[in-house]
Amino acid sequence: MLARRTPAPMIHPTTKIAHAARNGRSAFTLLEILIVVAIIVMLAGAGGYFLYSRYDEAKEGYAKRGVREMASRVSTYRLNNNDEIPATLMALTQPQPSGGAPLALPDEILDPWNKPYQIESDGSNVVVFTMTPKGKRIDNVTR
Repeated sequence: MLARRTPAPMIHPTTKIAHAARNGRSAFTLLEILIVVAIIVMLAGAGGYFLYSRYDEAKEGYAKRGVREMASRVSTYRLNNNDEIPATLMALTQPQPSGGAPLALPDEILDPWNKPYQIESDGSNVVVFTMTPKGKRIDNVTR
């Protein structure tokens, strides 16, 4: 008579994984995970700093264009009003004394930091300017 062979017991696949994890061969340690997370946080912080500085530069460029535009509108105001210089840029948002339409909308006289552009004059020359939050002056005279 032939001897009956008994089959080897089936080992479930998850049992192998659990056994390997207990031996420490296929899992990350808490220290390794923390190091990876710390590296990701440092890279994100450096990238955020870079993007924020580029955002400030873009706002300054927008302010330079806005200052030049406001200076052009002040010149138009002076041409329309017998060389009179407006006391503030709010005068550009009002209907013109000569009967013309406003030269600017109220939100157009605001800089990128939501402060109104400023105007100063020595009688003949007009300077339109704004100040950045860091204290840098942006005007229509200096390039």
